[in-house]
Amino acid sequence: MSASPSYTASMPRFVKFNNSVIGGLLRAGIPVGPNYLLTVPGRKSGIPRTTPVAVVEWKGQRYMQSTFGPHADWVKNLRVAGFATIRKGRHEEGIRAEELSPEQAAPVFQHFIPQIPKAMRKQLGMVIENDAPFEDFIELARQHPMFRIIPA
Repeated sequence: MSASPSYTASMPRFVKFNNSVIGGLLRAGIPVGPNYLLTVPGRKSGIPRTTPVAVVEWKGQRYMQSTFGPHADWVKNLRVAGFATIRKGRHEEGIRAEELSPEQAAPVFQHFIPQIPKAMRKQLGMVIENDAPFEDFIELARQHPMFRIIPA
């Protein structure tokens, strides 16, 4: 099986720094790949929390997935709230988010994983070959929650 290992609640050390840099660039209106700023109310405090997330498009739909698994705070917050805002440059949009089952998310992963360089996939814990069996993409989706973005 070539999918990534299970994650614990801790994230790699570089994530907080990278999110800070990418978030700053996005706030300044500088595009950074497929990244948007996601703002979602905290699940306990209700205070808006903002973090960069990658948004991918496939078959006319937009999706965002958790690179670092279900333990990411934004995933937990979005599951509770069900809504958020995403911003890229000056464009901000209210959204609803529908979490996909692993079987629904697997074809989306099959589409966008080949676009990620293998070295980066390894660093992100998404070690999977482009031509892996569909079941491996289902397993990957179990470990990396994916949400369909629905305009509010």
